[in-house]
Amino acid sequence: MEFFNDVGGDPLKPSLFELVAQEQLRDLLQPALKYVLAVFAQRYPRYLIRIVNRHEEFYAFIMLFVERHYLRKHNASFSENFYGLKRRRKPWIATERATAAVGGIPAGEKLRSREIWRSLFLLIAVPYLRAKGQDYYESLGGGIDYDNLEDGGSERHIRELTDESIGGVLRRKFKTIYPWFNTGFEAWLLAHNVAYLFDRTPFYRPWLAWIGVDLRRLNMDDFLAHKANQNAISPTKSGFLAVVRRLLLRSPQLLLDSLRLLLPTAIFFIKFLEWWYSPGSPARSLSISPLGPAIPPPQILPPHPAGITIDSTKYGHCPLCKDPIHNATALPSGYVFCYRCAHDHVEQHGNCPITLLPAKAWQLRKVLV
Repeated sequence: MEFFNDVGGDPLKPSLFELVAQEQLRDLLQPALKYVLAVFAQRYPRYLIRIVNRHEEFYAFIMLFVERHYLRKHNASFSENFYGLKRRRKPWIATERATAAVGGIPAGEKLRSREIWRSLFLLIAVPYLRAKGQDYYESLGGGIDYDNLEDGGSERHIRELTDESIGGVLRRKFKTIYPWFNTGFEAWLLAHNVAYLFDRTPFYRPWLAWIGVDLRRLNMDDFLAHKANQNAISPTKSGFLAVVRRLLLRSPQLLLDSLRLLLPTAIFFIKFLEWWYSPGSPARSLSISPLGPAIPPPQILPPHPAGITIDSTKYGHCPLCKDPIHNATALPSGYVFCYRCAHDHVEQHGNCPITLLPAKAWQLRKVLV
């Protein structure tokens, strides 16, 4: 098994746990970036709201440049390079003994343009298509109970899924097939992970065989080669303008290389802020607000003499239909009714049936219990 490979096995073969960890890091990048954009979009909606609404496309566009830089310079994706891994062109004949005798990194291990573009397709396009497919499945009501939706939403979903046109038939087919396809895809990946764990395949992902690469740990030769590239001094012109030009040309590469430390640090900081400001955080319970105690909730408005009477002993019953509240909805007065009862009464009378305060249909608020 691969977790014994340091004892008599291949010391450069990464363990399955390393590979899963680098995939989890890659999966955390998109929600972290979306969270940051959503926070800043509240302050600058004019400039960022469109980016937040098209976040999948924006993230894929950014990662195209990041992953391309790391694949060309480090022969690894961003997350693989962070965990000290690299992609190696899989040789047809193993040359470990010849490489150990000669030393250095064989020239045939470096990724060519074909392997780089295939890796980019599977690192960016496939996750993007899966995310869009999941969003479309959820937009069709996948996994949602229609009884818990408001009447307008359920009618729209039912109308879309009962349409007899070609588009309606395709939507119903997609809604039926997608869960099975997604489950089968995850089972396929799990089976490949198990095969990699027991040394049945050198590829922990099935598409790596199509690309023609496998994943390896960085060894001493890789570190020496990287250090030699950094220490290599090319002949440059002296002078202020030459220095500024050199900095401008190197700044994109320096920025992309710094992401190796900046992005994981930013993810940790964002997760820490989410924990710190969460309602159940021990830090919030121990901290004392400088603004004083919490503001108490407002008092309940008294019923109007001409309004309907409410029975305080029947908690959870609608004052209009006298039945248990279904799809609880609050009026601006604070009283809760069934959504259908409240909507019909406001449409006909334009006020709260208990306090007789003016109310509009758009002021109804659904209560999540």
